[in-house]
Amino acid sequence: MENIVPLKIQIICIIVSVSFLFYIGYLIIKGKLREEYAIFWVICTIILIAFSFWRNGLAIVANFFGVFSPPNLVFMGAIFGIFIYLLHLSIVVSKLQSNNKELSQQIALLKNKLKNPDGEISYKNTDSNKK
Repeated sequence: MENIVPLKIQIICIIVSVSFLFYIGYLIIKGKLREEYAIFWVICTIILIAFSFWRNGLAIVANFFGVFSPPNLVFMGAIFGIFIYLLHLSIVVSKLQSNNKELSQQIALLKNKLKNPDGEISYKNTDSNKK
């Protein structure tokens, strides 16, 4: 009886992890998740699948790194992964903000050029004159 409960949990973990991996693939195929962001999720899911099949693996890896309790290794790895992912997203957002600023400046210059075809740059706000 004692051996049946961990086996059920192991089977549930394998099914959920493999289902999540297929869901990630589905999101990539439908274009809702870009490949560069999916890499993180695929790696995490593969690690979960590996530890789902290899029962004592977490304890062995925890002993290798000198961690007292295997669940602490899971939390440490999750927190480290989250920090890396947040850093990556911060870099992406900074890049997008810079691109957005450059595009808005180019649109303003083109709009000004359309209003003044002779090439003079006008610095007055023409939208406020319409009100």
